[in-house]
Amino acid sequence: MNFSAFKSLPGNVWILAASQSLALSMVPMMILVSGLLAAKVAEDESLVTLPVALMVVGTASATVPVAFVMKRLGRKRGGYVGFGFGLLACGLGFLAAREVSFALLLGSSYCMGVASAFGQQIRFAALESVPDPANYGPALSAFMTGGLVAAYLGPEVGARGRDWLESPYGFAGSFALLGGVLLMAIAVFSFYKEPVRRLERTEVADRPLAGIVKSPAFLIAAGTAALSYAVMSFIMTATPITMHELCGFSLDDTKRVIQWHIVAMYLPSLFAGWLMKRFGPGKLMLAGSLAYGIVLIVALQGEAFAHFWGALVLLGVGWNFLFASGTALLPRAYRGNERYKAQAANDFAVFGCQAVVALSAGWFLFRFGWSVLLLSCLPLVVVAGIVSVVQIRRR
Repeated sequence: MNFSAFKSLPGNVWILAASQSLALSMVPMMILVSGLLAAKVAEDESLVTLPVALMVVGTASATVPVAFVMKRLGRKRGGYVGFGFGLLACGLGFLAAREVSFALLLGSSYCMGVASAFGQQIRFAALESVPDPANYGPALSAFMTGGLVAAYLGPEVGARGRDWLESPYGFAGSFALLGGVLLMAIAVFSFYKEPVRRLERTEVADRPLAGIVKSPAFLIAAGTAALSYAVMSFIMTATPITMHELCGFSLDDTKRVIQWHIVAMYLPSLFAGWLMKRFGPGKLMLAGSLAYGIVLIVALQGEAFAHFWGALVLLGVGWNFLFASGTALLPRAYRGNERYKAQAANDFAVFGCQAVVALSAGWFLFRFGWSVLLLSCLPLVVVAGIVSVVQIRRR
């Protein structure tokens, strides 16, 4: 593997990667903590998954406003606004644990989703810092590798902070520690330098959004990213319920499968950028689509631990290849002065799909069963494969 492309990346990319590796720990921490805390403070046990679902809804609903905040303020000042929402989420979560308030916990989850929407926009800042589009793949690899740090750090913050500060059911210290992690992320982010975009003063007037989203380049990029999240979130959200509630696996076994899934989502970033540069985004998309297909085959073979583990690991790899490829292709769909509204439309489609499947996965599982849920993903996997072939031919 040739790492020369990583050596040539500008400092901005590494600053953003380091900052987001800390900031992204919000999500796995909230996934671990919110359900346990909600089980104590919610009046109805059927609502224990609502905080996580509301976090996804917060990300989806904020994508368009966040893009326009970034356009108005720039990436750096807009990034500080995002960190502000993250700190607000920590404060509300701390109060929710201390005051035993489910409403405050929901408010914390939603604000954390909004902060996550700002974090998703930062990946475009990493691309904009790279002069040569051929290095978009390595830049995304460097940026997304930070997810490995977040996957470990988030649960650790949640577990170690549980009894750190006094509260009726614990976890007040978890939110306080997370606030400290975000302050460190802000300190790293402060070294980011806004790229100068001289071309925007001479570019032609931007096109209507409808013209951008109808272009084949946009449809392929946004469609690939949306499909990556739709299949991944649908299966991942249903897996813990299937393993723990329906199949009787222990909480430790269920946790291990989810942890390995998160690792598999970000570990391929170490080489996905090189693969993208070497073979092109289309072939990497096809590899991701094939991985999704194998996920369905493995998961349908049975309900042993190995089936769940193997399927969820492959699910993470497939997501990485498809999402990274879609993100790298997106800048080809717009001009520089159109980037904010095009990115807003892209993220609304991607995280809107994620919100829908996250909210519906539990209902679909209990209504139709695990096998039918898996088979319902088959048409999406086929579409992803077709889109991959189209992109290969376009190149």
